[in-house]
Amino acid sequence: MPAGSIITTMTNDVLRLLAWLSPAFPTGGYAYSHGLEWAVECGDVTDGETLRGWIEDVLSHGSGRNDAILLRHAHRAAADTDALRDIAELAAATSSSRERQAETLDQGAAFVAAATAWHMPALPARTAYPVAVGALAGSHGVAEDLVAASYLQAFAANLISAAVRLVPLGQSVGLRVLAALEPVILRVAEQTRGATPDDIGGCAFRGDLAAMCHETQYTRLFRS
Repeated sequence: MPAGSIITTMTNDVLRLLAWLSPAFPTGGYAYSHGLEWAVECGDVTDGETLRGWIEDVLSHGSGRNDAILLRHAHRAAADTDALRDIAELAAATSSSRERQAETLDQGAAFVAAATAWHMPALPARTAYPVAVGALAGSHGVAEDLVAASYLQAFAANLISAAVRLVPLGQSVGLRVLAALEPVILRVAEQTRGATPDDIGGCAFRGDLAAMCHETQYTRLFRS
């Protein structure tokens, strides 16, 4: 392949991911804290260091890791409608709480609606967010590893954005946390490459409890 073709392909992949995973892409991600609002209220997250630890646990042992596994299998099944349906059903069934399920399904629906300009593959009407992202990227031939790492980075950035408003933290603190999480993001992306759906699970119990407790939190800025 000529060098120019390689560069064009890489540039197309990056441009698409920048669009699909941008905070400006209309998935409503700014409205969700993934249980972080409760974690701030009860004192688990109070500064940049406790925020870094919280997000690292969610990425390594909780929904971040699970999302990466689901995304990878949706990417591989992008041309298989039956397989995609099975992955979408698994993603919805394994959510740890009502709000966590609503978060991923609502964002997935918003992503599918917004991504029609790129010709989405056939998906169930209610599809979890990582499944929708993986399926779209796979149908366009965007490299799976690149998609997984980019998704995890966007996931972490969204939680940091919520924490900047909730704790509150300065933007510079939030950026230091994001930089510190880079090796974690790359490690989780690497570790999930060979994972199967049977590997979905986790032990980020405090994060799961936070998502459950948020449902009855008295004052809330976020939907989860």
